[in-house]
Amino acid sequence: MLKLSREISLFAVGGLGGLLIDASVVQSLVGLAGWNPYLARVLSFFMAATFTWWWNRRYTFASRRSDRAAHTEWLHWVALMSFGAVINYGVYALLLLNFAALHRLPAIAAAAGSAVASLVNFSTARGVLFKRPKTSL
Repeated sequence: MLKLSREISLFAVGGLGGLLIDASVVQSLVGLAGWNPYLARVLSFFMAATFTWWWNRRYTFASRRSDRAAHTEWLHWVALMSFGAVINYGVYALLLLNFAALHRLPAIAAAAGSAVASLVNFSTARGVLFKRPKTSL
């Protein structure tokens, strides 16, 4: 149980890092570069997903393995996180559609979407990709 609690805590730390990247990229693209907030979120997701893959591979699931080469593992990570991203993006879009003021502050909608999707993301990361404990020789 202690190991699971540690993994959840580290996943949350990595998720916060991903959220900071996601929210700052989407906010910068919309606020500074005039991007469409829906298109900006696609790029911000990939940037955040790359960071969270690295973090979780290095720290959260350091005692687990995926049995994949790094580039294949990243692709699998992005595919799995896409399930959470659909939930995340759905919440984001729903908030933007219902609260016009959030078009100027899309980072708030991005944060709400990330919070809802985090449970799905942890479950798929631990239960599908990093499901095997590393064994010591």
